[in-house]
Amino acid sequence: MAQNQRQQKRGGNRDQQSRTGDPDLKDRLVGINRVAKTTKGGRTFSFSAIVVVGDEKGKVGHGLGKSREVATAIQKGIEDGKKEMVNVPLVNGTIPHSQEMKYAGAHVLIRPASPGTGVIAGGAMRAVLESAGIKDVLAKSLGSSNPHNVVKATFNALKELRSASDIAQLRGIPVTKVFNG
Repeated sequence: MAQNQRQQKRGGNRDQQSRTGDPDLKDRLVGINRVAKTTKGGRTFSFSAIVVVGDEKGKVGHGLGKSREVATAIQKGIEDGKKEMVNVPLVNGTIPHSQEMKYAGAHVLIRPASPGTGVIAGGAMRAVLESAGIKDVLAKSLGSSNPHNVVKATFNALKELRSASDIAQLRGIPVTKVFNG
């Protein structure tokens, strides 16, 4: 209760469904960047927005939108994110196994956590993990802090996750043998 009131005072926990057009999907804005193109007539400003879209039940996507207006850039990012949705295997609110991934200069490490731990991750990684519906996870960004590369590295790490049933099916053995050898 107190947590919810605190988020409302800070302006957080806004109604995020309105921008996606889908009541199940929620979007999280990771970053906005203003760029200037210098021409003979002066500077022309435009904006790029990186957005993470997810249903908090195991589906997540990310998108990049560019436009001369911030709102349009965000909307384009949401539409791009909807096209790139992937399923993330969840086991009791966490991930099935540890995963390490590099993308450009970004290097991320995500580990499963026991129930009640929460999402221990920073910035761009937190947005991706929470949008995917992961409740308990330990995450660390070791390389570049560039949000574009951190989001892509985290996204690629989540794509590489495999559930125990997937591994058992690939090996042609029962699920109990995956853990016990």
